[in-house]
Amino acid sequence: MRAQRPPEAAPCLASAAESLPLDDDSVDAAMACVTIHHWRDRAAGLAELRRVARGPVVIFTFDLDRLVAWQRDHFADGLVIEEPRFPAIADVAAGLGGRTRVERIPTPADCSDGFFEAFWNRPEQMLDPTVRASQSIWELVEPEVEQAIFGRLGADLESGRWDEENGALREMESYDGSLRLLISEPGPA
Repeated sequence: MRAQRPPEAAPCLASAAESLPLDDDSVDAAMACVTIHHWRDRAAGLAELRRVARGPVVIFTFDLDRLVAWQRDHFADGLVIEEPRFPAIADVAAGLGGRTRVERIPTPADCSDGFFEAFWNRPEQMLDPTVRASQSIWELVEPEVEQAIFGRLGADLESGRWDEENGALREMESYDGSLRLLISEPGPA
C-alpha cells in the first residue's frame, strides 16, 4: 500500500501497530482503518495508539455478526476462518480505555471500497476474482472452498434465487450492517 501512494503524499512510516516509532502524546489523533484483524497482539496495538495520541483514537472495523444475511449464508465457510480474527466491539472499546463511543456506519449502495460488505446489494461483483483480490478473507480460504462459495452464488444469481430472496436490497440506498467506528477520547471512562 505504501508503494501505491503518490510521491507528493505526506510521509509515512513502516512499523507495526504493536510498536509505533513515536513518542508518547506525539500526535493529535491516531486512527486504524480496517486493520486490527491483522495485528499479532491486539491489546498491544490498541495501547500503542492510545500512548502516542494526545487526543482521540479512532478505529474503523467490522462487527461480522451484523453482515447482511445473504453474505453470512453464502460466505459461511470463509467466515468460520475470518470471524476469530475480529474482536468483539466491546473488547476493542475496553482495550482503548478512556471514553469510547461506537457509531454504526451504513454502507452506501454505491460504495466503491473493496471490502466484501460493500457489495451487499451487488452480489454479481463478488464473482469477479479481481474484486475479491482486495479482500483478505479469500487469502485464508482454500481455493476449492472459495470456488464452491462463488459457484453457489453464481448459480443463485443465474437461477434468480438470489433476487427472489434478496432483491429488495437492490432498491435500498444504504445498508446498516457491520461497519463500526469507535471513537475513544483520552481520560477516565
